[in-house]
Amino acid sequence: MSTLDAVLAAGRREAEARMRDTVRLYSQGPDVFDRATGQTVPGEQTTLYTGKARVKAIAASTGQDTEAGEREIVLREYEVQLPWATPLPAGTRLLPGMRIEVTSSPDARMDGLILWVAGATFSDQSTAWRIRTEDRS
Repeated sequence: MSTLDAVLAAGRREAEARMRDTVRLYSQGPDVFDRATGQTVPGEQTTLYTGKARVKAIAASTGQDTEAGEREIVLREYEVQLPWATPLPAGTRLLPGMRIEVTSSPDARMDGLILWVAGATFSDQSTAWRIRTEDRS
């Protein structure tokens, strides 16, 4: 093992030690309108990852007012860090619009938070897999 590999392995262990949140990464199919009930039924969810993570607000993000449908929403940016070696099911790529649900956190205010994936960075020399997300509440 090279010196770089040893340093990266130590950095990845330390990054994982800071992952105190638990999340579920999932994709969701399109919503379907049920003519019998007159209700829109959420699309089927496919879980891609469940496990530890670190969820943190991006400090420079002050929130952006925007309109979705007929309501005003504020977009806040978060970075979600997953263990560097996190596998996804074969043939699956992380795509914008996928979602991350915070299922538990030492900060109880984050429990149940749904974040929308905006993008991700990949690198063989990273200590964690970093995913850029938006809180669209």
